[in-house]
Amino acid sequence: MKELILMIAQSLVDRPDEVVVTEVKGDKTTVLELKVAKEDLGKVIGKQGKTAHAIRTILNATATKLKQRAVLEILE
Repeated sequence: MKELILMIAQSLVDRPDEVVVTEVKGDKTTVLELKVAKEDLGKVIGKQGKTAHAIRTILNATATKLKQRAVLEILE
């Protein structure tokens, strides 16, 4: 799942080398923290958060298929 979020985020931003995805595994939930360059933050979030919502939907579908639970946090 980490690689999936990394690939999606790198394709959206102007500075793909600054994209960092950190995976924090808990007992039942995996938290994926996405950090991008400050000027690319708007591209990852999108208008009214639609791009971020779409990324989270893809992540949830992938996690469900793997019988896991995952949450995406976009850090500034």
